[in-house]
Amino acid sequence: MRLDKYLKVSRLIKRRTVANEACDAGRVSVNGKPARASYDVKVGDLIEIALGTKTMRVRVASVVEHAAKEDASALYTVEP
Repeated sequence: MRLDKYLKVSRLIKRRTVANEACDAGRVSVNGKPARASYDVKVGDLIEIALGTKTMRVRVASVVEHAAKEDASALYTVEP
């Protein structure tokens, strides 16, 4: 699954266009490297998202095409 779509499905970023813009601006990195929106997300990847002054680090637990609002947080685990 594309990185921008994963960020939207997991509800880490609310809109896919915003996720795409964040990737283009270099605010999203996967496994320590800046990632493009077309990056293919795999289970176990470490995603870092820098939005504003906060940086969120999450590890991909599963990749699914659609997730209900209640199940979205099960797609990743937050890293310290």
